[in-house]
Amino acid sequence: MDKKTDLDLAKYRLEQAKESLTDAELLYRNKRYKSANNRAYYSIFYSVRAVLTIERTDFKRHKDVIGYFNQHYVKTEIFPREIGKRISEANRIREDSDYDDEFIVKQSDTAEQIDTAKRLIELVEKYIYVQ
Repeated sequence: MDKKTDLDLAKYRLEQAKESLTDAELLYRNKRYKSANNRAYYSIFYSVRAVLTIERTDFKRHKDVIGYFNQHYVKTEIFPREIGKRISEANRIREDSDYDDEFIVKQSDTAEQIDTAKRLIELVEKYIYVQ
């Protein structure tokens, strides 16, 4: 891929992130917090993949995508450390929401997931459009 094509794919992934965020917000308004957590997490995940697209890096497993992002973008402070912590928390809550039948979802946790997704989209947009 050339640089323009990489940027186009990054923008596409960012649009996926925005669409998932919109879905999360709709689910949240309808008090479907477990599903909203899932969509907020995917918004975060697609945002991270958009960043990795710029350097032509991708992984099959979520933990590898997030780990690489944390190591190469958060640890080096290209993105704030606080966002790395919030991404890890979002992943944990999404897994609990999706796989733990006894997990009790708090409205406040879901609101925080959505806020993390919004914040990351803003940061990724700035990062991508500087490239």
